[in-house]
Amino acid sequence: MASFSNSTNVTPTTAAPGKSYLGPLINLTVLFFMWGFITCMNDILIPYLKKLFTLNYTESMLVQFCFFGAYFIGSLIYFIISTTKGDPINRVGYKKGIIFGIILSAVGCLMFYPASAAASYGLFLTALFILGLGFTVLQITANAYVTLLGAPETASSRLNMTQAFNSLGTTLAPIIGGHLIFSIFKNADGSLSNEATKVPYIAFTIILVLIALIISRVKLPEFNLASSDADAKSTEGFGAFKFMNLNLGALGIFFYVGAEVCIGSLMISYIEHSLGLNEDAAKGYLALYWGGAMAGRFMASFAFNKAISIGKRIIYMALICAGILGLLFYISGLQWEQMSFFALMMAVNIIGFLLGKSSTAFSLALFAVVNIILVSLGLMSSGAISVHMLLGIGLFNSIMFSNIYTLGIAGLGKYTSQGSSLLVMGIVGGAILPLLQGLIADKIDLKTSYIVPVLCYAYIAFYGLWCKKKKIAE
Repeated sequence: MASFSNSTNVTPTTAAPGKSYLGPLINLTVLFFMWGFITCMNDILIPYLKKLFTLNYTESMLVQFCFFGAYFIGSLIYFIISTTKGDPINRVGYKKGIIFGIILSAVGCLMFYPASAAASYGLFLTALFILGLGFTVLQITANAYVTLLGAPETASSRLNMTQAFNSLGTTLAPIIGGHLIFSIFKNADGSLSNEATKVPYIAFTIILVLIALIISRVKLPEFNLASSDADAKSTEGFGAFKFMNLNLGALGIFFYVGAEVCIGSLMISYIEHSLGLNEDAAKGYLALYWGGAMAGRFMASFAFNKAISIGKRIIYMALICAGILGLLFYISGLQWEQMSFFALMMAVNIIGFLLGKSSTAFSLALFAVVNIILVSLGLMSSGAISVHMLLGIGLFNSIMFSNIYTLGIAGLGKYTSQGSSLLVMGIVGGAILPLLQGLIADKIDLKTSYIVPVLCYAYIAFYGLWCKKKKIAE
């Protein structure tokens, strides 16, 4: 194993022993927050654009199709380059890759201005596609970079922590973004304005550019998994495909992102349908869904840290639940009676972490089974109970991306970035599966369409059990 170096040509496959990477992790955590915030704005855009342009469910789901379809196109391009010319990240370094991804994302946000001015659904979809391309680069670079900033055995814990701040962004987005689009920027007569997205997305553009400038000036350790240009070129070809955990993991990402986006995208419509609320009132419930993902990820950063005793893990997880429950009570505008079932689900989530016994693979399988039960119970019930069952899914979605990603790139060595591009390619599930769910909702009904995420979680449970049997990343 090569020794640590700040050079982009000679760098280690893992972090230097005893080296502290707190500074770089803090910078990346801020990026993950904004990344989550902007991504979750799609859940606000869908009901907004659906009413603004009078769209059906299938047409409105083109928002996710274009956004997450960009992940597939972008990662496919990256994979083709890596197999024919050698891995780009192994040549330019993670820092430059991250900065490029941020700038491309900023361009996508800026495109919302002409889309709003022209009141063109096509331009909105184009802006979302460009934004998705930028986030694709960030998925390939930033997630892999976090796993390298420390010991391999704590990679899942670190990635869950940064993903937790990503979820903080997704939790605040429905409240802040919904207030901006559905309240502040309404027309004088109370109707929706085609200019409601101008100010928010210009602000996102400025923030992303500032983050790129800060990261460009901060000294970040460079990790290049090839020790020379010749070794970087040796990643040409399809070597990553020989890792079955990667191949199955790419499908795992496909089904996980598809399930999460399916549930989140139609959550406001489902709440309106089940509880008779308008979109402005329903956004408070959506915050619980994404807040659950945030709570679970913060808890996972302790649950998967085997250096902490079980007693302390329980205390830390209980404190996290109490703190986030208080935050959600404050920002959602919901009453305690409307949140009490969610508090119960938090307790079930802690029990799930304890039963998982800090196993990345087994916890993944266990949480997938719980989600199958929650969706099934939600479909069989009605009213508030049905809604709360679906809201609880966010808690158990929490660890899925991080755990699938960690299991997928385990043991890839110099093929890590190439493998990461394959995993990111799987994010196309967020484009295809919500479109399928939208078709089912239009042709049959909204409730029946939730069979799509049930099938997704069934595969994730299989993948977790397979990795447990093969002792992947244990």
